[in-house]
Amino acid sequence: MYSNLIDFIRKLYNSSDQIQLHEPFFNDKEKSILLEVIDSSFVSSVGEMIGAFEDRIKEYTGSQYAVATVNGTSALHIAILLAGVEKNDEVITQSLTFVATSNAIDYSRGVPVFLDVDKDSLSLSPDSLDSFLSKNCEVRNDGFCWNITSNRRIKSCIIMHTFGLSGRVEAIKLICEKYNIFLIEDAAESLGTKSLDGHTGTIADIGILSFNGNKIITTGGGGMILMQDEVLEQRARHLTTTAKVKHPWLFEHDRVGYNYRMPNLNAALGLAQIDKLPRFIEEKRKIANSYQIWGQDNNLNFAQELNNTVSNYWLNALIAENIEARNEIIKETNNNGIMTRPLWTPMHLLQMNQKYEAYSSMENTTWLFDRIVNVPSSFSEELNF
Repeated sequence: MYSNLIDFIRKLYNSSDQIQLHEPFFNDKEKSILLEVIDSSFVSSVGEMIGAFEDRIKEYTGSQYAVATVNGTSALHIAILLAGVEKNDEVITQSLTFVATSNAIDYSRGVPVFLDVDKDSLSLSPDSLDSFLSKNCEVRNDGFCWNITSNRRIKSCIIMHTFGLSGRVEAIKLICEKYNIFLIEDAAESLGTKSLDGHTGTIADIGILSFNGNKIITTGGGGMILMQDEVLEQRARHLTTTAKVKHPWLFEHDRVGYNYRMPNLNAALGLAQIDKLPRFIEEKRKIANSYQIWGQDNNLNFAQELNNTVSNYWLNALIAENIEARNEIIKETNNNGIMTRPLWTPMHLLQMNQKYEAYSSMENTTWLFDRIVNVPSSFSEELNF
């Protein structure tokens, strides 16, 4: 039934072999720099490649400060701690997200509040956020926003930019400022994506990136915390290095910290990869355009960037007619050697999250979950446009 989609993807990737959803691209540059680090013996969390990679990310995103971490989840965990989240404080986020977003809130002993997304951005809905806050919350004399139903403080809000598409972060920011809520951007998937006010991850109080093996560039495993405030940067760096107090030889620690620093070996891989990032984005936008044109000719829609934004199109998302069509597309493509996948199970549906209250109908989240199919989106030198 979907043989035309299978044929199109095989033609696009000029391959009769197994086609993955998203795989990294390496050449001799990565091998050379990794050998350089191995020969130096500085392969762990001390070495010049780490600072150099942080500098390149700052330069590329326009962020004032950047702190490298072992993965995106650890970066998000630290961001939530820097937001001042304490036990039983509430953190608002979208239900339509990867589980790491929800897990990081739990790591911080916070209580997640799951809200709906917009259909077009696949990201946290400003209308859903504003409705929740206006109906359920108030800013009290202590300056904090309180949920009048649960009587918990709401310390933070996390917007996640899904599949590299920019969400309406500027609108979310204005709402959070009104209620004195610390805003975090989970930009794990959106390196290279631009919103109205700049690079995603630099618009909120703090942003995070991921460099997992399936991201647009990879360090094998790695993440980054982006900040515009020097005090936050110093705290982030301290927390991610086990809260060790500087001393020539003594091991002194002034609080519970985390061994979250990115190893030098991983940072070196990132330095080789970031040189390729402009080309990756250029080619991935061509891939997205090819899917969209093909979809128009075959009565299938694909998620597209909002007006006044520029997406890295990390993963392209086909929007099927219904859940039955979604399942059939996934079954047929995978049976024919083409990896596709559905959306993550929404956070409010996971068994471990049933203890948390639901404040939203999740109409758009459910609609998207029933329809989205991610299709192959890797950069390849064999692409056939």
